[in-house]
Amino acid sequence: MRKAITKCKLKTKDEFKKKLTDIDFKFSDTYWQHDRVYVPRNYRPHANFPRLIMRTEIKAADKPAKYSFILKRHIEDSGVDIAEETAVKDYEKMVNIILQLGFKPVAEISRRREHLKMGEGNYIFIDKIENKPGYYAKIESDLAPGDSVVEAKADLEKTFTTLGESNFVDNSYFEI
Repeated sequence: MRKAITKCKLKTKDEFKKKLTDIDFKFSDTYWQHDRVYVPRNYRPHANFPRLIMRTEIKAADKPAKYSFILKRHIEDSGVDIAEETAVKDYEKMVNIILQLGFKPVAEISRRREHLKMGEGNYIFIDKIENKPGYYAKIESDLAPGDSVVEAKADLEKTFTTLGESNFVDNSYFEI
């Protein structure tokens, strides 16, 4: 799936969330995610290399954890993010496959997350990253074939600006 993604460090979570709930958007309950990030052994930032992520997600204490394998790739010259996610039944076996493919672990990111859906293929996430001050918001927009990434990213930045936010973040969470 091709996506345009824009992240912003929030001034305050409560103000940002209130602006959206005042126009009848409803955030999900807070849930927990933990990502283990793997990169190729010859990884260099901003060089179009793929990242593999093993995600554990717990939405409620009385429900089992959900495990996912995610392939992410940011194509620098186009600004497009590619993300594919699939459910995993055996977490340990999948990690062994990743390691056998020559990927190495580089980061672990735990976060508390809330999200809302804004129309078809558009999502806003509010994240509290463990051991990082403040809150981050991320808008993801699915791109259809032929959609302009430049226009989509400009629209996402305009959405943040309209909501009073402008502290944009270009790095992934594991690079912050």
